[in-house]
Amino acid sequence: MKIVFAGSPEYAVPALDALYKKYGVAAVITQPDKPVGRKKILTPTPVKRRALELGIHVYDFEKIRLHSAEVAALGADIMITCAYGQLLTADILNCFPSGVWNLHASLLPEFRGASPIQSAILAGKTHTGVTVMKTELSLDTGDILLVKRCAIDNMTYGELSEKLSELSAQAAVEAVELLLGGDPLLLMQDEAKATLCKKIQKGDGKIDFGNSPEDICRLIRAYNPQPTAFCNQGGSVLNVLYAEPCEGTGDIGTVICADKRGICVACGSGAVLIKQLQPAGGKVMNAADYVNGRKIKAGDRLD
Repeated sequence: MKIVFAGSPEYAVPALDALYKKYGVAAVITQPDKPVGRKKILTPTPVKRRALELGIHVYDFEKIRLHSAEVAALGADIMITCAYGQLLTADILNCFPSGVWNLHASLLPEFRGASPIQSAILAGKTHTGVTVMKTELSLDTGDILLVKRCAIDNMTYGELSEKLSELSAQAAVEAVELLLGGDPLLLMQDEAKATLCKKIQKGDGKIDFGNSPEDICRLIRAYNPQPTAFCNQGGSVLNVLYAEPCEGTGDIGTVICADKRGICVACGSGAVLIKQLQPAGGKVMNAADYVNGRKIKAGDRLD
């Protein structure tokens, strides 16, 4: 079976590696190189870098929908996609006789869309996973080939992404095994249980201390390491990377105490203990070090 792989970020690299090792990959499709950093250095996607290291031919179409003839000329049987980043048209889907199969980082039909990992954490889900589905024209609605589950526990977005990336690699190999067996059993998604998630914006990370400690801590975990949850302290942005619920009462947003344990802030129903943060223009540090530098004290207000 001739396989094309489409993906872009670091998250997708393990799936590419696993497919290449087990079955070989005829070609890789990814996003175009983009300017990165203050110097705007033109930089390839992580998937492109890895594909070139493996000696795989790479196509980095600006708009894949305009290149259906080139895709068809590859003569591949299937395409496996993982965080590719472009919508696929019917002309592209029709290039692959055995279908296009997407590795989606949620337990579909929950969290269709752009931010399934963050959304699962924000919703307080205990489990999430990777769903391999047949790609259709509508967003994440295709029939399901297989599902791999994992517990969320107390993981941050970064930690959970790493776990799901590993699961995606396993799922990619298992999916091809099933397809090689011919006519695998597919499960239709239950539309009544479908939920959508939006693309995360920087402003979504603003902490509302009027919320419960549990909701605030989920927000902080969901946006670590990016785009990062934040609040304001005396007109300056204070990024918050880790916090946990704690005992305490006071006016919402008021610092109850600031000591070697961290910074205890009153919330809508209880308090949160901030343990790791990053001041604007500064480095990531333990909250205790921020307190020792006398940057914050009991009675100060965060909003």
